[in-house]
Amino acid sequence: MIILQISGGLGNQMQQYALYRKLLKCGKEVKLDLSWFGPEVQKNMLAPREFELPLFKGLPYDECTKEEKNALIRQNLFQMIIGKMTKKLGRSASSNPKVFVETKMFHEEIFDLDDVYITGYFACQNYYDDVMGELQELFVFPSHSIPELDQRNSVLAARMDKENSVSVHIRRGDYLSPENVEILGNIASDKYYESAMNYFLKKAPDVHFYIFTSDHEYAREHYSDESRYTIIDWNTGKNSLQDLMLMSHCKGNICANSTFSFWGARLNKRPDRELVRTLKMRNNQEAQPEIMHEYWKNWILIDENGVIV
Repeated sequence: MIILQISGGLGNQMQQYALYRKLLKCGKEVKLDLSWFGPEVQKNMLAPREFELPLFKGLPYDECTKEEKNALIRQNLFQMIIGKMTKKLGRSASSNPKVFVETKMFHEEIFDLDDVYITGYFACQNYYDDVMGELQELFVFPSHSIPELDQRNSVLAARMDKENSVSVHIRRGDYLSPENVEILGNIASDKYYESAMNYFLKKAPDVHFYIFTSDHEYAREHYSDESRYTIIDWNTGKNSLQDLMLMSHCKGNICANSTFSFWGARLNKRPDRELVRTLKMRNNQEAQPEIMHEYWKNWILIDENGVIV
């Protein structure tokens, strides 16, 4: 059996679930560990999280029991010695050989593992690109909890389907905090967004941009021309999921270095779609263009200086 930990925010949970589906497709017996969302873990979090995958309608998954998890990761003396040797060789960040910890952008060997507990965020498109069609069918959006806003979203999604629509996700807020800005800041820069928008404007001068951000004041200051921009500011709280639904209806998607907007693009079923992301995800992670193009096939990559690479 493989047990896969689910953790983090919605975008990360969706990525872990995507790997879960890929491992099932490989014929593995896989279950999910949801204990990270328990009160004992969450009470120590600066930003507490909830298990949000059930927000999608009827999403299927198998959860492991506490006994199954303990039986899997329990070590005997021999395993402890092997685990320490493995750590010295750099094969895992865990001293337990039964625990596999993500340490780089893509682990090809993960599909050969068995009888192991897996933890990580697995943002790389290469993990599950070939099962994306299945994932697009499994992630079924619920209705907005407020009927009037549900109708507003439906009308807007139909409009997006018919026009040269491009979603623009701007992640500010927590990315600007002192503990995050060094690692996550200045990647989806002003030059990045300007270059990405100009890419679509050159192809279709009538393009309309839909701005998705939690910083609505910033959006209104920078994207006030309603003939060119529409700011989506009514899907909040648990209804934030509706932003992903709307993004998926756009012809183009401009993502921040954020797993949330990655999923708005990934769930886009349009055959004419064009997906744009930052070259880097984090400032402490090397991003070589040739490798990134291999890992993110058919995505347009733009660096922090606005250069399409």
